[in-house]
Amino acid sequence: MTPSADLDARDALASYRDLFVGSEQPLVYFDGNSLGRPLRVTGPRLAEFVEGEWGGRLIRGWDERWFDLPEVVGDDLGRVVLGAGPGQTVVGDSTTVLLYKAMRAAVAARPGRSEIVLDRDNFPTDRYVADGVARECGLTLRWIEVDTAGGVEADQLAAVVGPQTALVLLSHVAYRSAHLADARELTRIAHDAGALVLWDLSHSVGSVPVELDAWDVDLAVGCTYKYLNGGPGAPAFVYVAERLLDEVTQPVQGWMGATDPFLMGPDYRPAAGVRRMLSGTPPVIGMLAMQDMLALLEQAGMDAVRAKSVALTEHAIDLADSRLSGVSVASPRDSARRGGHVTLNHPAMREVTAALWAEDVIPDYRDPHGLRLGLSPLSTSFAEVDSGLESVRATLERLTG
Repeated sequence: MTPSADLDARDALASYRDLFVGSEQPLVYFDGNSLGRPLRVTGPRLAEFVEGEWGGRLIRGWDERWFDLPEVVGDDLGRVVLGAGPGQTVVGDSTTVLLYKAMRAAVAARPGRSEIVLDRDNFPTDRYVADGVARECGLTLRWIEVDTAGGVEADQLAAVVGPQTALVLLSHVAYRSAHLADARELTRIAHDAGALVLWDLSHSVGSVPVELDAWDVDLAVGCTYKYLNGGPGAPAFVYVAERLLDEVTQPVQGWMGATDPFLMGPDYRPAAGVRRMLSGTPPVIGMLAMQDMLALLEQAGMDAVRAKSVALTEHAIDLADSRLSGVSVASPRDSARRGGHVTLNHPAMREVTAALWAEDVIPDYRDPHGLRLGLSPLSTSFAEVDSGLESVRATLERLTG
């Protein structure tokens, strides 16, 4: 038995892989951290919704279930993958829009402070939105310089926060390197400076255990189409700590975030609780696939999911070390500091990635020279990692001689 086959034989979560569409195909999928595979139950669920609720109940669906769905699914997210008590998470809009809302709410809650702190290697959208908010509000961006194979460390954050820091914006798992931030400690450092913290959980939620309440986090945002398998364009979520709910005001005042949307009153009055973070009509269909994956993650348990994720990434690093000449690992080798993906660097990786896609081996490419392996724990086998890394080896040798 090969090492990969032995790992699959001992994998307590191996049976979950059969629940995903395409798991029986030879295609190697290393992009679960960009777009997760659909579950087999999701197609029938969507068809049933179209025929039964949408087609059968029509507009009555709003009174019967749809109106409350953003908060219901938000509480499910909180319970299953966020470590958040009820009433603090709501689903709606894209990650970009919710980042904007959360940033504006945070800086408004710290009047008189003039800086937003973030790192140069944060995800582009986070940096772009922060730049726009800074210009709108007359604030300054205070940058942390980080190694692209690592991420923000406690001493780096402590060196830049101070009495002018309104908001610290950080990613829990770095999109490029998979560096796993010490969220509890970094949050404490920001709070000691009197600042609020906004965490982007897009590359960790559903793969790495998150404990927002225990970490004393202020605000968090994340997408649901990666490890939560909500499908392309699935809506994002926003978390606001209970202690801040009466304090925050978000800038996109829409009817679904009002106290009584159907009163159609002349003045905007924000809803109580986290519902005030909503603006327009909730994306009902976009929440359905996510519910299927949340049920599966709750059944498996996030501790078991994390253990499988660590084992997969360790296996990928071991194979890269033994097979890929001239390739460097551009992710933390310590599993305690690494999220659910691994980045491998080589000058030819852009061409290698393009060639692999044509052969049904699907990784991501990220500058500089990075081939990124996104290993979604419930839908990826150890044999798939082995097969994919062998294809990387063969393609790299073919293209570089």
